Amino acid sequence: MLIKKVDTFAGHRDCVYALAPGSEPAQFFSAGADGQVVRWRLDKPDLGRLVARIPSSVYAITYDETHELLWVGQNYEGLHLIQPDQQRETHSVKLTTAAIFDIQLIDDLALLALSDGVVIVLDTSPLPEAPPVVRKHLKASNKSARSISIRPDKNEFAVGYSDNDIRIFDLQSLELKHLIAAHTNSVFTVCYSPDSRYLLSAGRDAHLKIWDVAQHYKPLESIPAHLFAINHIAYHPDGTLFATCSMDKSVKVWDAQTFRLLKVIDRARHAGHGTSVNKLWWSSFHQQLVSCGDDKLISVWEVSR
Repeated sequence: MLIKKVDTFAGHRDCVYALAPGSEPAQFFSAGADGQVVRWRLDKPDLGRLVARIPSSVYAITYDETHELLWVGQNYEGLHLIQPDQQRETHSVKLTTAAIFDIQLIDDLALLALSDGVVIVLDTSPLPEAPPVVRKHLKASNKSARSISIRPDKNEFAVGYSDNDIRIFDLQSLELKHLIAAHTNSVFTVCYSPDSRYLLSAGRDAHLKIWDVAQHYKPLESIPAHLFAINHIAYHPDGTLFATCSMDKSVKVWDAQTFRLLKVIDRARHAGHGTSVNKLWWSSFHQQLVSCGDDKLISVWEVSR
């Protein structure tokens, strides 16, 4: 496997926490502690465009293809819905005073993970004329809900919490189905494999764990994958690889079938990030891997086999 650094995008003035794909394979958005939401193009790396300026940190963004809206979770001020092309906010919804750590969209639902342990379920069907409305508050823990992953077959979704556990909810009834005593510290990221066969999880204990979905989330692997907390997991578009990123400043690439480590991307080997790597996105545009970190930078990697 060969790793080549393709580009570095600079422009953020503070830590970059969030990445989200845009309306085209080469387009993506970033946001972070400076409150700036920026649109980038992998095919035109010098043309970053500021689409919104939020007055506090942003931990979660996602693009709604159906309504062509960018969802931005503001730290302590709720939700902003923005038309990126017009740089115009269409709706602002003060749902909570808690931080929003993750936003996931599926059909007519939006799922928001909050720092007070609540997962808010929104009905998005009023869009674009009216803002989304609250369907339910899921309060399953007093600790932060950090990450949400929706099972690709749409049967259920997983939520990782700072109480060290993972909870599985039914996507139709929104009832709690499984409680997994998963880690020895906060769960920062959960991610279903594209074929729904596995659930991957990781967090502050620096272990990567693999769960067999069909066997009621039976534990399959526990890998000491990084030196410090693992912040995010992202799959390659074809599902054959996945990547993890960590506070130890590295990105690691893994075989999705054997869970074998294939490559380490770090500062010494590949001029990688010099601080914590916070988020990953694996684009279908030339299968480029995008990472961002506390160093205010976004790096683009070419991974070839």
